[in-house]
Amino acid sequence: MRPSPKALATAALILGCSATGLAQTIFTYGKKAVSKEEFLRAYNKNNTTEQSTDKSYRDYLELYTRFKLKVQAAYDQRMDTLPVQLAELSNFRLQVVDNYMNDDASVNVLIKEAADRSKKDISVAHIFIAADEHAAPDIVARAHDKINDIHKRLQNGEDFAQLALQLSEDPAAKQNKGEIGYITSLVLPYVMESAVYKTAPGKISEPVRSNIGFHIFKNLGERPAIGKVHVAQILIGWVPDATEEQKTASRKRADSIMNLLKQGADFKQLAQQFSTDNTSYQAGGEIMEFGVGRYAPAFEKAAFSLQKDGDLSAPVETEYGVHIIKRLARIPLPADLSDKTFLEGLRIQVLQSDRMNVAKDILFDKIRKEVLFKEISTAPTPMIMQYADSLLQGRNPKGGFFVTNNSMLFVVKDKQYHFNDFKEFLESMMRLENMRSLPAEKLYAAFKERSVFDYYRDNLETFNPDFAYQLQEFKDGNLLFEIMQHNVWDVASADSAGLQRYYEANKNKYWWDASAEAVMFTAGSQEAADDARKKLEADPAAWKSIAENSNGTLQADSGRFELGQIPVVGRTNFTNGLITAPVKNETDHTVTFAYIIKVFIERSPRSFADARGFVVNDYQAMLEDKWIAELKKKYPVKVKESVVKSLPK
Repeated sequence: MRPSPKALATAALILGCSATGLAQTIFTYGKKAVSKEEFLRAYNKNNTTEQSTDKSYRDYLELYTRFKLKVQAAYDQRMDTLPVQLAELSNFRLQVVDNYMNDDASVNVLIKEAADRSKKDISVAHIFIAADEHAAPDIVARAHDKINDIHKRLQNGEDFAQLALQLSEDPAAKQNKGEIGYITSLVLPYVMESAVYKTAPGKISEPVRSNIGFHIFKNLGERPAIGKVHVAQILIGWVPDATEEQKTASRKRADSIMNLLKQGADFKQLAQQFSTDNTSYQAGGEIMEFGVGRYAPAFEKAAFSLQKDGDLSAPVETEYGVHIIKRLARIPLPADLSDKTFLEGLRIQVLQSDRMNVAKDILFDKIRKEVLFKEISTAPTPMIMQYADSLLQGRNPKGGFFVTNNSMLFVVKDKQYHFNDFKEFLESMMRLENMRSLPAEKLYAAFKERSVFDYYRDNLETFNPDFAYQLQEFKDGNLLFEIMQHNVWDVASADSAGLQRYYEANKNKYWWDASAEAVMFTAGSQEAADDARKKLEADPAAWKSIAENSNGTLQADSGRFELGQIPVVGRTNFTNGLITAPVKNETDHTVTFAYIIKVFIERSPRSFADARGFVVNDYQAMLEDKWIAELKKKYPVKVKESVVKSLPK
């Protein structure tokens, strides 16, 4: 039998424990001590009253004492070593460990930085030289030299737009001469955004490296942030490789649609009929609200130029076609950038952006210190890199003493990492196409990072008290249920003779108040309830077949119920044969009504069968009290009154 509701409620109430702190002891049980801090942490987590009182503390102290005794009994019986306990703890650890692998402090710094940057928009020009993260070293070197040469020419006064037109490898530079429009926070990749926001108006940035190549930015000017806009569009898109004649035809169609709109035609209907934007036409052309830097500059300029909701733009051309834009709403930047809704929106964007790589780097540096990472200075790193490069390029690598001796590379606290560990890592990376082209130095850095993170994750309870607390709480909670199942719940369920004896000795506890033999019906909808009630009124004796033939829309539960258990609307005069009015359940929208077969007005004793559920609960409580008394003899409980009295009221 599963634990009784009372037992479950009690267990849920008292869950919460942690290792004893070096602080005031509030009580001891045997040789074990519980600190004031541990007790308060559990109490505050489970206390539902608005104000703590001496009584609420003492009531919880009794519950918590019993909890600690029972969990200790489970440890004594080595229940923590049971395969099911170990498996459940391992599964729980896997479920929650990632919640503790982010550093909130570094994330909050990035959120604040994003909020500060969002105060202004910056008009940006850009020169780009390609060399992605998988490029060969010679390609990266040439790109590096080229971007540095461009930077020197800019410093010597050459025109940014002309150099972008001549030398930038951004295809759009041939049309825009490097000018990419306004950007704001969380538009560009973080390394690019940082370069832009660190550059003064009219100045150029230092060359920066991203995962696609090298960049130089120019700050063309700044303005206070203009926020976001919500629009709908009708797009008459260019066909691939459109001729000028085809573009002219698209422009004429856009002009015709514009004339219809001016005459009062419905924008949504025209968008559904004519727009070639597959992502928005079905929604009447609506696009999610956006800020600057998301779309083509001409499109954004037109959208943000609309003065009021409902205004239409003239047809606007971009590389995608001809757009007609309708303003739906303007969303200014909040006056208070500490607004919780605004910051929560930024948090979501930060967590989904490449900024998390920055947060990860901050966390990595922090973890390196915590796990006592130490590189072995005698490890021949250049030779290892040569070996790794040969392996990655499919050549037969030359061995050395560091290979044959399996040299130690670094230590993470008490765990050593050797050359063979790195070799296994390399071999696993070689199976990934996008990793094989990375230089050995990057892969070695990735190996160190993964080793540190893995060690930290595998030993997180050593480094993170909150994680250790949650893990211990889950473990002790599971042990509580295991020991209760073994010592109380299963014992009570199996002891039929004991239950019968308990009932006979305590008959006077089990009575029926005013009650009725009835059938309780639960219907999935009001229509199903009305249909069932009509059939029941026509033939009450057929209640069972009515439920069975309802195709699952009706559930029936027959038995004896106290009148207070039967859901009714207002006062009801219960009589034999009554079909009660339907009552709607607002949580799941089901409908309940009852068919009253026979009413028992007078109070009457319950039979053992009728009282069995109550008897089991009471018998379990008796067994538990008896067991607790035995545990208190084994582990005498001593409460420190002075500490109890010092608990905050």
